[in-house]
Amino acid sequence: MSTYMAKKETVERKWYIIDAANKPLGRTAAAAATILRGKHRPEFTPHVDCGEFVIIINASKAVLTGKKLEQKFYRRHSGYIGGLKETSYKTLMATKPELAMQLAVKGMLPHNSIGDKSITRLKVYANEAHKNEAQKPVPYEF
Repeated sequence: MSTYMAKKETVERKWYIIDAANKPLGRTAAAAATILRGKHRPEFTPHVDCGEFVIIINASKAVLTGKKLEQKFYRRHSGYIGGLKETSYKTLMATKPELAMQLAVKGMLPHNSIGDKSITRLKVYANEAHKNEAQKPVPYEF
């Protein structure tokens, strides 16, 4: 008896939609990362990209628990001396909630070529309107 190994060419990808309204940002990101990676499927194979597409709506209504709005920062560096840029999550959630959700999901994916491919299948929208009705996404509850 041999172990089944999924192949990239034979994987059928479905579309899932996650509503982030009044749910913790991290829990929503963890559910999205699981689907993007394909770990919810019985034929999951670690070295094959067998994940599916995820649409996250209402990213602006996601909540951060505790004092994260004041104490957590999004940091990036330009590469030059003194080039550290900091943005508090209070500002980030007010201006670019899609970026905050995308960063959370990206941090939960593997940091290799499979993770790079997986993050391209994530679509994040700040409100309920999205452009992917033609794909007939299935609601996902976690």
